[in-house]
Amino acid sequence: MAHKRFQDYPKPSVAVDVVCLTVDEGQLSVLLYERTIAPQKGTYALPGGFVQIEESLEEAAARLLRDKAGLTKVFLEQLFTFGDPRRDPRGRVITVAYFALLDAARFGKATAKKLHLGVPWKGKTGGPVEVLDESNKKVDLMLDHADIIGLAVTRLRGKLDYTPVGFQLLPEEFTLRQLQDVHEAVSGEALNKDSFRRRVLAADQLEATGARERDVLHRPAELYRFVRRSAV
Repeated sequence: MAHKRFQDYPKPSVAVDVVCLTVDEGQLSVLLYERTIAPQKGTYALPGGFVQIEESLEEAAARLLRDKAGLTKVFLEQLFTFGDPRRDPRGRVITVAYFALLDAARFGKATAKKLHLGVPWKGKTGGPVEVLDESNKKVDLMLDHADIIGLAVTRLRGKLDYTPVGFQLLPEEFTLRQLQDVHEAVSGEALNKDSFRRRVLAADQLEATGARERDVLHRPAELYRFVRRSAV
């Protein structure tokens, strides 16, 4: 039996898609852009595209995030590989998904559209999510991007209690109220203020800066920083 040559095997296309998340106005938000070409023109899509022959997956993710969202020097973590043979009408396309977490200020400077997420499931159940426009109306997403974003939310929720991942969604200095807002937005659950503060302070991951909020109408809250800021 003759062995097949390498060039005789079918060659699927490889793409990357990047899920950029933040907490904005107390809600999880994601960066998307509106497609102007087929397939599925008019739907919203994650910053992504095909991997060039001479670049690594990480290089492709960084390039596409720069070109389609205007962001550079963003920490990226590989999320999952989506390879359903029927996921893309253009042909056999395997996409490697990445996700990144940004604070709201940097997120707001991106050139892609900032849209809120609606997560219709509790805890780490998982599944597709909804993306809502400014009028709280559900928008249509390209291909399986609702599932990709949903998996990123599941991963984020899973990391919330055993890693310092929540600090990646905050500026360098923040209040305890801002930290609680992040945890509530990510988990989808309201938290008791006193018990939350006792828990995060007992974890020995914060240090007081000695400064307080500025330009606020209420009593300025104390500012903290994360003492062991890490990657996602």
